[in-house]
Amino acid sequence: MSEHMIKNPILPGFYPDPSICRVGDDFYMVCSSFELYPGIPVFHSKDLAHWEQLCYAMTKENGFHVEANVGTGGVMAPTIRYHDGIFYIINANFCDKGNFIVTATDPSGPWSCPHWLDDVPGIDASLFFDDDGKAYVLGTGNVVERADGTMDRGIWICAFDVQKMKTIGAPKTIWDSALRVATSPEAPHIYKVGSYYYLVIAEGGTEHYHAVTVARSKDLFGWYEGNPANPVMTHRQFGFYYPIDNVGHADLIDTPDGHWYAVLLASRIIDGQHKNLGRETYICPVIWERDWPVFSPESGRIDWEYPADTKLAWTPYAPAPARDDFDAPILGLDWSMWGTPYGDFYQIADSRLSLRCFKRSMSDPFKPLRGQPKLTDPENTVSFVGRRQTGISFDVSCAMEFTPENQESAGLVIMQATNHQYRLERAVEDGRQVLRLVLVTTAFNVPPHVPGFTYTTSTEVLACVEYEKRRIVLGVKARRQRYDFYYGTDEADRCLYENADGRRINPEIVGGMVGTMIGMFASGNGTMSSNTAEFDWFSYENQ
Repeated sequence: MSEHMIKNPILPGFYPDPSICRVGDDFYMVCSSFELYPGIPVFHSKDLAHWEQLCYAMTKENGFHVEANVGTGGVMAPTIRYHDGIFYIINANFCDKGNFIVTATDPSGPWSCPHWLDDVPGIDASLFFDDDGKAYVLGTGNVVERADGTMDRGIWICAFDVQKMKTIGAPKTIWDSALRVATSPEAPHIYKVGSYYYLVIAEGGTEHYHAVTVARSKDLFGWYEGNPANPVMTHRQFGFYYPIDNVGHADLIDTPDGHWYAVLLASRIIDGQHKNLGRETYICPVIWERDWPVFSPESGRIDWEYPADTKLAWTPYAPAPARDDFDAPILGLDWSMWGTPYGDFYQIADSRLSLRCFKRSMSDPFKPLRGQPKLTDPENTVSFVGRRQTGISFDVSCAMEFTPENQESAGLVIMQATNHQYRLERAVEDGRQVLRLVLVTTAFNVPPHVPGFTYTTSTEVLACVEYEKRRIVLGVKARRQRYDFYYGTDEADRCLYENADGRRINPEIVGGMVGTMIGMFASGNGTMSSNTAEFDWFSYENQ
């Protein structure tokens, strides 16, 4: 019996769509980052329990473009694979030209510029290297013909030339889904185990009805046989109030000693179908019985912990400190921006982070998700730096020096997708220097990526007090869905507003595609300004 336990989630907070590979005794994993910059975090582990972030695969240095918009666009569902000394990440960027591959000989980088795949359609593309070294690309699309001539979604495969980054020959449809006409069959991965090729996909959509299903074939290009036990992993049967929801989108990995695991995404719900943390990365053991994989044997669900594999070297890593005093010359890997920053909006000097009041507001109107030009104008940059919410309850605070002018504002923001925000901000109202709490919410009819998306954004000032001093400490105490907002000169010891409802910025319609980001911002709110907000420190701590 192992004395150590793997605790779920292994990557807490907004780290969805995990994909994993192994090189010797080392495991490497990537996750989706959507509209955050830098893009595609790359992680390393020795024991599958503890993970250190090595780098981001996508930056301005290798041509990464992503736009701050609805929050749920950008890059999603990457796959990482290793073959013959080279790491490959295949992914889709919905803010750019579509599917691409980047490569590296060292997973810590640098990663290559994107090789754009104009002959790979669809979403959730994946790579597979067979025993003979030949490469194949998998994808999704309307590729399954029904008796009436209509097309349903399914999975296709095609030979692929990794030297030329081109497909070879015509794609072949290999499976549709476990359920007849299932919603969103996607995220395909193929593995060769024994005499079978195993196809693992997600279906049911990435929210409550999400599931992992498996099929197999002895012919790589054959029609795959579904597992009679499908779905092999889901939590939809537990109802809408089970604490772990959205389970699906799995990738399999074996250890050097032949043990198997699956990494997959799931969401913790908070007081109902509210997924403040977004979709996180979980793990479960897998065994093989009668030539089929069994996920989380005996329990059949994702458990909060599992005994660690005793053959793997238990290797903890020091967590990121709760408080950042900005003593380092660059931001740490736990910080993210929103959209590629084409303008120089921040500076670190003298142990302070300065954010300039750029023209872009924190809740700009949405842009069309497809067909728009690249918005590389520096004035479109969002002056925001934030961290992921990683716990159900937390304390966050920061010290800021800022004197707003005209319509400028700066402060602390807690934000979810599609313009859902609480902003504790310094501003000017009727010529008075004030501190105010602003709630932004958006009502919409269908998700942003669905045709016919319309929306109405509402802004409400929940509290406002006069505040003349340049220095202010801002704080939030979040206990599940109760948010209390505080402020003060040297510490956040005065309450501005009690019992703000976290569900207001995490309504069920927002779902769990992305998670809450918490950070600092500065804005000219329509006017480019040289004024800056200076942050002495920032602290985030789970409770």
